Amino acid sequence: MVIEYSIIFIYSIALLLIFMYALAQLNLLFNYLKARKKVDTSEKFDFSNAKEIPFVTIQLPVYNELYVMKRLLKNIAKLEYPIAKLEIQVLDDSTDESIETTAKQIKKIQEIGIDIQHIRRDNRKGFKAGALKEGLKTAKGEFIVIFDADFLPQKEWLYQTVPYFKDPKIGVVQTRWGHINRDYSTLTKIQAFALDAHFTLEQVGRNSEGHFINFNGTAGVWRKDCIYDAGNWEGDTLTEDLDLSYRAQLKNWKFKYLEHVETPAELPVIISAARSQQFRWNKGGAENFQKMMKRVVNSKNVSYKTKIHSVLHLLNSSMFICIFLVAVLSIPMLYIKNEYAHLKIYFYVMSFFVVSSLIFFVCYWYMYKNTYGGGVKSFFKYIGAFFTFFSIAMGFSLHNTIAVLEGHFGKKSEFVRTPKFNIKTIKDGWKKNKYIKKKPSVHVLLEGLLALYFVFGMYSAFVVGNEGGDFGLFPFHFMLFTGFSYVFLKSVFSKA
Repeated sequence: MVIEYSIIFIYSIALLLIFMYALAQLNLLFNYLKARKKVDTSEKFDFSNAKEIPFVTIQLPVYNELYVMKRLLKNIAKLEYPIAKLEIQVLDDSTDESIETTAKQIKKIQEIGIDIQHIRRDNRKGFKAGALKEGLKTAKGEFIVIFDADFLPQKEWLYQTVPYFKDPKIGVVQTRWGHINRDYSTLTKIQAFALDAHFTLEQVGRNSEGHFINFNGTAGVWRKDCIYDAGNWEGDTLTEDLDLSYRAQLKNWKFKYLEHVETPAELPVIISAARSQQFRWNKGGAENFQKMMKRVVNSKNVSYKTKIHSVLHLLNSSMFICIFLVAVLSIPMLYIKNEYAHLKIYFYVMSFFVVSSLIFFVCYWYMYKNTYGGGVKSFFKYIGAFFTFFSIAMGFSLHNTIAVLEGHFGKKSEFVRTPKFNIKTIKDGWKKNKYIKKKPSVHVLLEGLLALYFVFGMYSAFVVGNEGGDFGLFPFHFMLFTGFSYVFLKSVFSKA
């Protein structure tokens, strides 16, 4: 019975942690709905007065971005802002032929009178954080704008964001990401689904109540003094943006999130790119939990409620451990439930997963409605989108669990960039992209075996017990089979 009780205990703890996370999401939903009714009365610079227009530096940290550099630089050159108060730094750590093509494009922009510099380093020390820190040494701007290579801000973007820094306590202005290739494939749709939830429900829900949020690495503006006061960029985690964000807010800097300003970008179109991005984000989240948790909990300047939200925020990626444990242990739990009648009282805890799922369903519906509109037709489309997202997210749970465990246990790894493709429609090809990882991860085999494991779980529903089976977990196992099969098949047969 020791093994059975151990399984029940671990399973129950994992479910309760997921339930707690769901309750936090529900609280963010209430905050989000309340925030939408508020009128923004923020102070702003008056840009009709030239004296109030500050000097701005745009930083473009890039590394081997052959396919998108021309698009990026062409777009950035179109940004509307007084040319005398603007500089652009191309922080180029590239090691391939993109260096030459980028230099040629920069020269063309310089010829039209824009202050743009091509800044190169001898090494990639600190990766993106190191490049940003290096550029900061010579940056002329009072405010630092950061765009990754796949982002395409609208020409009026600087006029929509920089004015909010009239409030001297504002350290960061962050905008919402858009997706230029949202409908390219099932993979891009589920990535957009997850990111939309973060950039509406979570960012607004936290920011509107004064809880900590994170600069998202791109499509935002930093006050240079804030960066220095928080201790500057550090490259000891894979999510340097989350790290600096928390250090800044612990120093009492305020963040301003602008949901109404959308900055379009490209989503990864192949699963190897999505896997590398997910691995970096989830491992970095765990690394930042280890680095920042004690500072947050011990801070005397942070409210109790903000501390709770901050800890859960830093634990976001760690929820994949709970999801993976619940998934794997659900089949033994099915057999234990039907073999030991005296333990059935313990299985009420299973209802927590159903309740948590319903909470996520309700929360994400408001996000979906915000993007696609309401109505019956939209709601039925949402049902399909939600269960597709939920299934594939669970299919990534092994991959993301490994990333999180590496982060918590301090295993260091290189900052692996997400390859960009310059793809908008299904007609655009990606197979000749030189940055694609050719061999699937060894973990892919385990994902294939897990798909078969959950086939066994579905079969088990028909044979357990003495009363014609137990189908309570059948939908869950079907979703897990679907998710792991999708991730496995895409990883193997896309050759990427």
